[in-house]
Amino acid sequence: MEARRKNNQQALDALQQDITSNNVAESLAKEATQLVFGAGNPDADIVFIGEAPGKQEDAQGLPFFGAAGKLLDELLASVSLRRDDVYITNIVKYRPPNNRDPLPEEKKVFLPYLHKQLQIIRPSLVVTLGRHSMESFLPNQRISQIHGQPKRIKVSVSAEEKTIQLVILPLYHPAAALYNGGLRKTLLEDFSRVPEILTKIHTT
Repeated sequence: MEARRKNNQQALDALQQDITSNNVAESLAKEATQLVFGAGNPDADIVFIGEAPGKQEDAQGLPFFGAAGKLLDELLASVSLRRDDVYITNIVKYRPPNNRDPLPEEKKVFLPYLHKQLQIIRPSLVVTLGRHSMESFLPNQRISQIHGQPKRIKVSVSAEEKTIQLVILPLYHPAAALYNGGLRKTLLEDFSRVPEILTKIHTT
């Protein structure tokens, strides 16, 4: 297991280097402090995917570092998990100016790298946090209708023409729940199902 972790981390490091070498989203990169690639266990059973880095994340180079990150830490603790147990990343790896929503073309250009991240880590469960993240895997869906419901999908890793199978669990973004007590309750309830969903995945 330790060898796999090491190999995965090396592959992730190389992928991170590819993003900067290939000048991906160059206009975003010029506005941002640094690339926020992802952090956590490179052999994680669960990968969490947000939308894009905010101001704190841009400064620290780590995903979910601000107030939404603190809520995510609480949610993880509620199911006996820590950041070191999981892997956390975003669809878009540079902070959009003034924390605006990521544009469709920005999400599109980063998607192959996200798919490659998932191919390297091979998680049992992918938890999308927020609408933008969900739509990258489950287009034409409404988060209000499908949150907390796992969906099994196939994704093409374009560079190698390989297909990977993923189980996606769409959840509300912690940032939205910070200001809405009802959403916070919903997010906690949906999060509480994560251990049960993982058990089902492992036994089927």
